[in-house]
Amino acid sequence: MFDANTLNDGLMWYSVFLFSTVCHEAAHAWSAAKLGDDTARQGGQVSLNPVPHIRREPFGMVVVPLLSWFMGGWLIGWASAPYNPDWARRYPRRSALMALAGPAANLGLLLAAALLLRVGWEWHVFARPYSFGADRILEAVNDGLPALIARLLSIIFSLNLLLFVFNLIPAPPLDGSNVPLLVLPARMTDGYMTFLRTPGLAIVTLVIVSRFFGDLYPPLLRAVAGLFFPRLN
Repeated sequence: MFDANTLNDGLMWYSVFLFSTVCHEAAHAWSAAKLGDDTARQGGQVSLNPVPHIRREPFGMVVVPLLSWFMGGWLIGWASAPYNPDWARRYPRRSALMALAGPAANLGLLLAAALLLRVGWEWHVFARPYSFGADRILEAVNDGLPALIARLLSIIFSLNLLLFVFNLIPAPPLDGSNVPLLVLPARMTDGYMTFLRTPGLAIVTLVIVSRFFGDLYPPLLRAVAGLFFPRLN
């Protein structure tokens, strides 16, 4: 039986996850369309409307995130935007830029949340939290709406930092695995793209990355928060 606090927490975290993931995938889709691949645009994914994104990945965007939260107290999920693999092979650098557009969207959300938190910090609406955490980068001086806003902005900051850094890890199927395509000689790009699609490679690398990233993320979150709010450290 879930109490009201658990339900409210889950709803807030899931709402931020859904919005952040939709922005990530819409950025992939928009950049692909601008660079010559209309596949995602035709699927309706150049949009902040979550429906076409959920329709493509209902388990990754709805079922698994909600189950993981209410069963384990943590949230995991995934999404994807379709693209034409023939286009990607013809234009590997464009494909890499398309891949990097997703993390760039998360970086934008992270910076926007940091800016709003900093404004509240400077205006003494927000202050150093009693206990630092992913949902308590700063906390409101007063209860009510400011407290809700501080918590929401903290979650946006934390979750988008995670999505930004995690997706930039240079391991398939993460977006960062496409970074070498920006610098590899043309004669090597086809072989590298074939390597990225080696059967089973994505599962192996995700297991390895997930094991160490869980330990890396908490100190990373505190360090990045300290850049924006120095007195946190």
